[in-house]
Amino acid sequence: MPQIDVIAVVGPRAPVRVRCAKRLAERTQRAFVPAARLAVAADPIEEAIALVPWTTPSSGAVVEFPAETPVLELIGALTAPEAPTRLLAVVCVADAERLEADLADESYVTRTAGAGEVEHTARAWLTVTQVEHATTIVLANADRLHAERRDDLIGLLGLLAPTARIHAAGTGSVSPIPLDLAELGPTQARAGWSRALSGDLVRAPRGAAGAFRYENERPLHPWRLHLLLAERFESGEFGTIVRSAGFCRLATRPGAIAQWEQVGAMFDLVPLADAVWSEGGSAAEEVELLTLGQDLFVAGYDLDRAAFTVALDDAALHDGELVAGPDEWRTYPDPFPDWLVADDHEH
Repeated sequence: MPQIDVIAVVGPRAPVRVRCAKRLAERTQRAFVPAARLAVAADPIEEAIALVPWTTPSSGAVVEFPAETPVLELIGALTAPEAPTRLLAVVCVADAERLEADLADESYVTRTAGAGEVEHTARAWLTVTQVEHATTIVLANADRLHAERRDDLIGLLGLLAPTARIHAAGTGSVSPIPLDLAELGPTQARAGWSRALSGDLVRAPRGAAGAFRYENERPLHPWRLHLLLAERFESGEFGTIVRSAGFCRLATRPGAIAQWEQVGAMFDLVPLADAVWSEGGSAAEEVELLTLGQDLFVAGYDLDRAAFTVALDDAALHDGELVAGPDEWRTYPDPFPDWLVADDHEH
């Protein structure tokens, strides 16, 4: 059976998302699979894959996914070699008036995963990753924003998703949505933060929107990081930090590298991989471990890069702490949740 071409439509707000998806299906003469049909299933992604083969293969399908759909899982499933689908585009539809609120949404989505485990996912993270991994971003109702604010928002989107085509659509717009249709692979390194950390130059600020890369080889003191996040991060002292992501290491957990995930008020540290740390490790391995610190991408409005850099530098280990070594580091107060990783061999 030939693979069926699919345009996936995602986004946090159903009214603008479904309107855009229907228009895309009509203009491209593809079958339309609505999110309302997928939402009744236990797994909307699996349901979409099951339904798509029943569409007309010659024309393909436009599939609208519910707001709660993790876009990375969507891309992985629809581009799997055994899947009956060929993913051509990921279109993220956002309401211009509400997108900043969606990126700051503090609520969580719950779902039952394998073995009956319950997963909790921040809605703000779902939204920002849908933006970051889109091939086209449709900013609906853009004409309702003041021109300066609209330009700032478009500038921010360009930083979050530097390869996406951004289409600012007016209220009730029927203008064609620009699409670059090409088969997507299972890993689309499109997010601005991953590109910046891979060495791509960060775009120059557009209006109030800006971004920068922060690097520091020293691990973080967990208590000082906690105080920075709790007392200063959201205060506006460093500007409005909409998104920060990358990698870091807590001094109290020298055997694990963490992925730093922040959007709005949501912050999480997720263990990425076990690093080599043992009494039997080589000197080269220990030196390499000691040089793995912070590598972060920070994006937002009116950012004070110098002040934020000073604050993060102060949260890292100071000279005396650094030379004290991992045994001393492990005694520092650490308010972050435990990680289920093989962090140590002896502790």
